[in-house]
Amino acid sequence: MSTQIILPRILQIGEGASKQIASVLKVLNCSKPLIVSDKMMVELGYVGQVVGLLKDQGIDANIFDNTVPEPTVASIQAGVSMAAAGDYDCLIALGGGSPIDSAKAIAILAMYGGEMRDYKVPRIVDELGLPVIAIPTTAGTGSEVTRFTVISDEQTDEKMLCAGKGFMPIAALVDYSLTLSLPPRTTADTGIDALTHAIEAYVSRKANPYSDTQALAAMRLIGPNLRTVFQQAENKSAREKVMLGATLAGIAFSNASVALVHGMSRPIGAFFHVPHGLSNAMLLPSVTRYSIAGAATRYAECAVAIGVALETDSEAQKHQKLIDEIEALNSDLAVPSLAEFGVQRAKFDAVVNTMAEQALASGSPANNPRIPTVDEMLTIYGQLWS
Repeated sequence: MSTQIILPRILQIGEGASKQIASVLKVLNCSKPLIVSDKMMVELGYVGQVVGLLKDQGIDANIFDNTVPEPTVASIQAGVSMAAAGDYDCLIALGGGSPIDSAKAIAILAMYGGEMRDYKVPRIVDELGLPVIAIPTTAGTGSEVTRFTVISDEQTDEKMLCAGKGFMPIAALVDYSLTLSLPPRTTADTGIDALTHAIEAYVSRKANPYSDTQALAAMRLIGPNLRTVFQQAENKSAREKVMLGATLAGIAFSNASVALVHGMSRPIGAFFHVPHGLSNAMLLPSVTRYSIAGAATRYAECAVAIGVALETDSEAQKHQKLIDEIEALNSDLAVPSLAEFGVQRAKFDAVVNTMAEQALASGSPANNPRIPTVDEMLTIYGQLWS
């Protein structure tokens, strides 16, 4: 059986890749970009750098810098209006996963109209919107190389998963030097997100030989280096490896899909505003324990790829070492519990059934090697408090 692989047309990787923005626009025959970013990227000077690089080549750019963490229908609306009203021929998405996800949504809505909920799964959006050139400044979401975007619906408290070729950036400039200014918390959260992408892509029911190679390579890069980038912000070698690993993990899950961790994680973010990587980290130990029986060999191979088990270990030893490493990683990266994050148990219990139903409706749990019932997801959610 063949597998269709979807990638950006241009993928520039390495230190200084972001400085190629003007030449990439010219290759794509784009000359009127709208930069989609956030206030922090403006404050750090990254937006100004891109504007300057473009101006040096005679390209003027306008800026929409009102994206927010965990983008919502409301947060992208001004950007949709700006993109639809202007004569832009592309969007430059600069920042972490939130600006890139926002730009993907804006690119489709500005072209075709409607509301974001019109484009959520199970609909597959293969229509092409405005071209998006993604410049990630975090090593984690992989959004620069995926055919997905996630936008929250404030009316229903649902994180809507939207998928299709229309959300794949036309180009991605992956420059690890842009991550050197990240605070440790963001480094940890995005790094765990990337590791989760790689693991879930590898054990997904939609895994294929191509996604497998990307997922294993990502685990080999991220596993031994994630603690280092958390503890040593200026370690360029480790930053480069984790950044490359995050992009490879993005390619892996874009072509194989994520699974139960992500399905259950999105509602936690929607209802309680827990950063996506953190909610993934909270769920990963329990979901791994639950899922191992469905893909015993693959989870054992994950333990070896991450670097915590030997090929000569028994399968059971590999499984235990994988779980031990996930728990140790959460401890070393100071991942809080839900209670420590400030979530009140009574409020959680009041919406947990809705969370499980939303998780199931997203389709991601159906990719898991062991497909859960709603009751089994409720049990896993309950383990977040024990």
